[in-house]
Amino acid sequence: MLLVAPAVLLLAGVALYPILATVWLSLHRSILVFHEHRFIGLENWASLLGDARFWASLRTTLYFVAVAVSLELLLGLLFALLLHASFRGRGLLRAAVLVPWAIPTVVAARLWSWLFNADHGLLPALLPGHDVNWLGAPGYALHAAIVVDVWKTTPFVALILLAGLQAIPPELSRAAQLDGAGPLRILGSITLPLLRPAIAVAAVFRGLDAMRVFDAVYALTGGGPANTTETLSIYAYKTLMRSGDFGYGSTIAVATFLCVAVLAGLYLKLVMPNAGGQEA
Repeated sequence: MLLVAPAVLLLAGVALYPILATVWLSLHRSILVFHEHRFIGLENWASLLGDARFWASLRTTLYFVAVAVSLELLLGLLFALLLHASFRGRGLLRAAVLVPWAIPTVVAARLWSWLFNADHGLLPALLPGHDVNWLGAPGYALHAAIVVDVWKTTPFVALILLAGLQAIPPELSRAAQLDGAGPLRILGSITLPLLRPAIAVAAVFRGLDAMRVFDAVYALTGGGPANTTETLSIYAYKTLMRSGDFGYGSTIAVATFLCVAVLAGLYLKLVMPNAGGQEA
């Protein structure tokens, strides 16, 4: 206990204390511009339940997570299978795949904002519907942000799945080939079932990260147009920093934390469903 005490104290200082302080602040009406700071109990939470903008940002966040993570898993699996195969130049291809992940998110988002530019961008000129403003039209802007997120983080998923593929004994595939199984049968009956833990880890890690997405969407659209790309993190930031309402902004931040905690709980049930029984 003495040996782990410094680490516990460090985690408590950098993680637990800010969370508890934010929870306490969410129970106050705190607006710095008006020099107002008073305890109001659960009034902020009651307002949150009736806040249509909060529920809209929650739906936007959940849609972003569902679509982006699904595409990243699919593309990551394809890249992992490709990188796992033996061919000339595989090392160069692995290095090239990591380039999007190595670029800072804000830099990547600004790069894509120029590609999506309605007047001079390359993508509007190539894609159908030249008169569409991909970052300024509701229904298009969120999907443009999903494209950026998928491009940026698919290499991360591919790395996790590639590590899972390399842990599968190659003798299983060779034995299946001797029994007459084709590539698709091997993929469906051997590779994917044994790769399920790695897929679960990649899905949850990306789900937790996408649930709190901020920088990519904010750099692309700032939450617009008409708040159609406003995620929970962006809504909390605008309430805290632009409106100066630290009490209600903290309430939104705590609500976002609770959503992430629910996903983390699902992760524990998905990846370690029998952990409690094994310990018992």
